[in-house]
Amino acid sequence: MSVQLTKPKFNESQVSELLKKLFNLTPREICSLPSYDDQNFYVASPESGEYVLKIMNAEDSKNVNLIEVQTYAMSFAQQNGLPTQTVIPTNSGQLLSLEEMDCGSGCKKYLVRLLTYLPGVTISKVPLTPELLYETGKMAARIDKVFEKMEHPHLSVLQREKFIWSLSNVDLLEAYLGVLDGDPLQSVVKSVIHHYRTSVQPKQPNFRKCINHGDFNELNILVQPDDKSGNKISGILDFGDMNCGYYINELAIAIMYMMTVHPDPIKVGGPLLAGFESVFPLNEDEKDSLYFLVLSRFCQSLVIARYSVTLYPENAEYLMITSRKGVKIVQQLWELGKEQAEKVWFAKCE
Repeated sequence: MSVQLTKPKFNESQVSELLKKLFNLTPREICSLPSYDDQNFYVASPESGEYVLKIMNAEDSKNVNLIEVQTYAMSFAQQNGLPTQTVIPTNSGQLLSLEEMDCGSGCKKYLVRLLTYLPGVTISKVPLTPELLYETGKMAARIDKVFEKMEHPHLSVLQREKFIWSLSNVDLLEAYLGVLDGDPLQSVVKSVIHHYRTSVQPKQPNFRKCINHGDFNELNILVQPDDKSGNKISGILDFGDMNCGYYINELAIAIMYMMTVHPDPIKVGGPLLAGFESVFPLNEDEKDSLYFLVLSRFCQSLVIARYSVTLYPENAEYLMITSRKGVKIVQQLWELGKEQAEKVWFAKCE
């Protein structure tokens, strides 16, 4: 979990200075973009186009090897036909630059990258048709399949055994349950953690391992209109939660987040699952664990958001995006029960 006062707070003047110093860019426009732990800016330059400047938080900036692997993964995915951003080298030819700046809490070091800008809107802003959900599931499986082929000298940093966002580390949430004191949701979260331990963890030896993107959510998938009056996926963003996990984790994460932006959340699972299995068919233990893994991701999102708001109250609106919608959905999914949820999700996959 990120510690307090690590999130960068660069102002527009400091951003302009960085762009000129590192990339010899004179921006025509700088616009702040939403982010969780880091700081992102849309940058338009009259001489060379559009970019995204990403400034990592001070805590994550200490792990240069991890950021190197994430940066390499974006390029590797793009080279293998996936719509991802790539990194623009600095004037000195580096993909990462560690910059020391004072953003109001003393001098700290921040890793800075300039990324290509991908066109499109987030998938949260368009109708989630069964066809688009199918393609989303397919893309979630494809990216993990691509990562299977990836080699890098520091790939082991993706083990991330204490990473709170890994769906292999759900029981780490117990340390943060105090943020739900007095909230009826706390009993649901405790029950989900219990079922994760008793129903999911015993089956993990039979899960197929992979490297997960780890954050296949409604704000990290871009779409554009296709030639069939629908939408196609045009971009995959934010590789910051990459970790060694399981294929089934990626699917559970995608289902959970798409549920938060669909008018009938339970109906998300079927087409997403079908798309995923068109690339990577699940085994019985993976299928049997999907319901509790989806619930587990809801719990991660809700608990971590509540905790993060105590650290960054000024960023509460963004931090609570999923939480506001998720509370009602997780309660509905919990009350619906495993058997009924699986009847809907697996109906067209048998």
